[in-house]
Amino acid sequence: MAPIALETPPLHQFDGSKVLVKPWTRPEKTSEELELAELPVIDLSLFDEPGGKQQLAKQLYDAVTRVGFWSVINTGIDDERVLRQFSFGNTFFKEPLEEKRRFPCNFAEGEYFGYRENSRWIGDTGVKENVEMLNIPKPIRAYANVGKHRIVEQNWNEIASFHRDLWEKVIRKLFVLISVILELPENYLADAHAYDEESDDHLRYMIYNVRSQEEWDKAQAYSKGGHTDFGSLTLLFSQYVAGLQIRTPEGDWKYVSPVDGGITCNAADTLTFLTNGFIKSTVHRVVTPPKDQIDIPRLGLLYFSRPGANTPMKTVPSPLLDRLGLIPPEDKDPNKPVVSGTEYVRARVKDVHYKTVLEKRQGTSFEFKGLKVQNHYE
Repeated sequence: MAPIALETPPLHQFDGSKVLVKPWTRPEKTSEELELAELPVIDLSLFDEPGGKQQLAKQLYDAVTRVGFWSVINTGIDDERVLRQFSFGNTFFKEPLEEKRRFPCNFAEGEYFGYRENSRWIGDTGVKENVEMLNIPKPIRAYANVGKHRIVEQNWNEIASFHRDLWEKVIRKLFVLISVILELPENYLADAHAYDEESDDHLRYMIYNVRSQEEWDKAQAYSKGGHTDFGSLTLLFSQYVAGLQIRTPEGDWKYVSPVDGGITCNAADTLTFLTNGFIKSTVHRVVTPPKDQIDIPRLGLLYFSRPGANTPMKTVPSPLLDRLGLIPPEDKDPNKPVVSGTEYVRARVKDVHYKTVLEKRQGTSFEFKGLKVQNHYE
């Protein structure tokens, strides 16, 4: 199910010269008092210590079953490398539109690799989305023919190394800890999301472009965009422009504070499907930045882990889930046809993104072959 590489159009104004990557630094934090969510902190330096996995799994239990968001520290990913990736993203979004459009996301097929332009209108508000993205697939043979923008191609070894290290040093370890919680073999979920297997994992450079207060007001009045993520795990690197909020277990919207030297993480829909609701896919949204940051572009660096073409979307054989009565009889039937992770994710991507106008989705849900999620949250 590997994507089809789109043909590269000619770029008449470029001579193949090296793209200059200027160092990017985080802006100042807001001086406004924000109501912050309290998130658990998981210290991954303990992972390989005797009893470390069991200790961290106990700490992570509440985060994945009740809150859905947490942060990790001491990951082994140096901040210098993180800032370098932010710099690549910042440079890409300053490239000419013709260059950015060379490899667009193929939303007609539910594929999310490539560039997403900020071209959709928000209902009848007269305001367009202010989000641009560049999604970079795993550096594996299955995706060798996926087109690369010139900044990606010129810095591919560095990007590919960072990409794989995120999975190995962070994602894999989180899947091990969640497997321990579920009383599964340690590598069960990591194998179900194996890096060298086909899946729609991607590293994302993202930017919320500057809007006027009036434009923000119109867009937010139409929809504040509360949603859950499509895949299994999301990593979000600190960038200091406030705007991300989560809906707490108590039903309140609170800001997520940047974690110095750490990564904010959240569980997502397919991990909820694999555990029949035991693991919480947390509702979150991005709102208007504070007044002292409204003129600053909100640059983002994220990693999305998604189950692959060989991962069935049914409840995993967890002894814990079995004791809780969360494994339906049909999920114990090895002969029952089941949708794969890639099939579900691409159907969801197509439903959300293959359109030119962003419509209101309050009170609606998405359903695909027995898997169902709510489309919008207030």
